[in-house]
Amino acid sequence: MASRGGPRAAGTDGSDFQHRERVASHYQMSVTLKSEIKKLIYMHVVIWLLLLAQMVVGQLKLLPHDQVAMPYQWEYPYLLSILPSLLGLLSFPRNNISYLVLSMISTGLFSVAPLIYGAMEMFPMAQQLYRHGKAYRFIFGFSAVSVMYLVVVVAAQVHGWQLYYSKKLLDSWFTSTQEKKKK
Repeated sequence: MASRGGPRAAGTDGSDFQHRERVASHYQMSVTLKSEIKKLIYMHVVIWLLLLAQMVVGQLKLLPHDQVAMPYQWEYPYLLSILPSLLGLLSFPRNNISYLVLSMISTGLFSVAPLIYGAMEMFPMAQQLYRHGKAYRFIFGFSAVSVMYLVVVVAAQVHGWQLYYSKKLLDSWFTSTQEKKKK
């Protein structure tokens, strides 16, 4: 093109290199999706820590039952939901497809399934609260079933978006793998 102090090559203004400096779209997509998934994982960790705290306080009876209720049955298997998030984080540094697939499968098994079970387990109590206005479990003065349904709704959205972005990330990684094989 041109030397440091010398004339430019004939027929160029020096800007014809810019097409080579663009990052391929699937690499840009990968970085963006990893960032979004990390944010969702951090949100999941916050939810997980809140449930863990509620379970520890309830089990060890650190506070009276009128302030923090005993945990529902679905909360115990939900504690395993931290494993898929760790697998997801482990898949990022080297774009490890197998870890990401395991993360997606285990998210369904350890995160989404307990949430579905929890919604079904708490439904009769929610129905009783709605129809008769009676609640028997409380978390700091609020109906435990209402608080836990709010947790279920937020957690379901976090895990749903996490699965969606993971699928898109997986597609992005497959695109880059296919392009490498073509070369």
